Amino acid sequence: MVFNWFRRQFNEKEQQQEQEQAIEPTAKQPESEAEETTPEVAEDYLNWAKAAYQNIQKQQVSTPEAAEAEEEPEAELEPEAEVESAEPEAVEAEVEPEAEAEPEEPEAEAEPQDLVTEPIASEPLVAPEEATEPEAVPEEVIEPVAAVAIETSEPTETSEPEAPAPAPVSFLARSEAERQARMQRLEETAVEAPVEEDFRRTPTPGQVEIEGTEIPGLAFDEGFLWSAEVLAAQGRRADEVSIEEITWLQKLRQGLDRTRRSLINQLRAIVGQGPLNKAAVMEIETALLQADVGVEATDLIIEALQQKLKEEALPPAEAIAYLKKILREMLDRPFQEKYNANFVPEKETLNIWVIAGVNGAGKTTTIGKIAHLSKQSGYKTLIAAADTFRAAAVEQVKVWGNRADVEVIANPVKNSDPAAVVFDGISAAMARGTELLLVDTAGRLQNKKNLMDELAKIRRIVDRKAPDAVVESLLVLDATLGQNGLRQAQVFSEAINLSGVILTKLDGTAKGGIALAIVQQMGLPIRFIGAGEGIEDLRPFSSYEFVEALIGG
Repeated sequence: MVFNWFRRQFNEKEQQQEQEQAIEPTAKQPESEAEETTPEVAEDYLNWAKAAYQNIQKQQVSTPEAAEAEEEPEAELEPEAEVESAEPEAVEAEVEPEAEAEPEEPEAEAEPQDLVTEPIASEPLVAPEEATEPEAVPEEVIEPVAAVAIETSEPTETSEPEAPAPAPVSFLARSEAERQARMQRLEETAVEAPVEEDFRRTPTPGQVEIEGTEIPGLAFDEGFLWSAEVLAAQGRRADEVSIEEITWLQKLRQGLDRTRRSLINQLRAIVGQGPLNKAAVMEIETALLQADVGVEATDLIIEALQQKLKEEALPPAEAIAYLKKILREMLDRPFQEKYNANFVPEKETLNIWVIAGVNGAGKTTTIGKIAHLSKQSGYKTLIAAADTFRAAAVEQVKVWGNRADVEVIANPVKNSDPAAVVFDGISAAMARGTELLLVDTAGRLQNKKNLMDELAKIRRIVDRKAPDAVVESLLVLDATLGQNGLRQAQVFSEAINLSGVILTKLDGTAKGGIALAIVQQMGLPIRFIGAGEGIEDLRPFSSYEFVEALIGG
């Protein structure tokens, strides 16, 4: 069964209680007790992760058992086939000289020709062109052998220069040396493959050994442990975890890796030094501004941190935990004012989401991903292609509609009125009982007043045509633009009543802190975040998971 992302629940109260309970005892207990509790908590997370992994194994075996059974043997047999195909060559080279060496002892004088002809017969493996004249070669080799035997018997003085003379001996020695070199190379390659497999399956010092077959594409590694810890901290049970959640958290963490590297190292070094001084404040301010957190949000964070650290000197781990709490409260503040935290389409009701943004922000791609998400979550979905000005925009929407298995309503006439397409899309959605209608609009700059007026016209048509529908307006912002996205959000919010922001391309920037700036300065909630180009790389926003991926790990 496919995981329903729209109905995903987060126990924020439980996670806050757990964190407060984890911080308070460590502050009150002596150092010896605090050191004892840390391994216990880590062991609990490991056991929880192990149970979650085994549960995912059962889920994968129950549904796609046949497909996995075919993929795993092929993946295992390919390296063996390579080793086996390489080994027969070495075996042939081994058997022939050994077969020659065995008759050498009793029949060294009786059959000297066999000793020469057999290794020469193996020469076509290296030079097949000389195989047409095998008889001329042994004759030339036999004559010097006889001459050597006669010369060695008569004079004794010629023994010194005749040391390199025996051609068969030097040839056999050279062939044996080559054979040994090949065997060494084969042994090296044969040893590398099992070592890598054993390395994956053997647990690291902070890892638990898992019984059963490994899930393809999902290793029980440090990334899985981090994802499991994030889910466990939100009050999730191990039997509720799905592979979709684990893979998304790993993608989110990788997407914010550039921001985390530049931010967390500086914060950890500064925050754990006790009460902040002017130099430390300047360093924190620089680090946050480089991550595009924004001036207003940076001042708020520094003020809260400074006040807390003046009251008590927190250890680095607790100071980072308090910083995470500040960031989560900042991201959740819009939900405390006027926005609903549960951004979910209502079942058996027409929901219309108008997607807006500037050129190149990723509106069409985002619509395709949301359509796929809603389709997988069990909603009847429809797309209205109202971007009629950009070349091949309708074709692009249709491609994404095919990927998501969602029908697209479009006008075949070029440069048609986008408001007319929206009108047709609403009519089709009402006739077909659609639950979610996604409206794709043309990209426009925030300083083009005529285009912004056209966007407002689309919103008026939606309100007039579907008065009973649940209408939401979402702004797609490119995370790589940084602070320029704030101005875009302000102008678009004036044209249409925005319900939130979709932040895309987080995997391609070190400015992941722009989410904090948008929430703090514009008061708009983050509804979705994208961390990749795939159809599965867009998910509903969770402040807890975002902060953990930004600072934790």
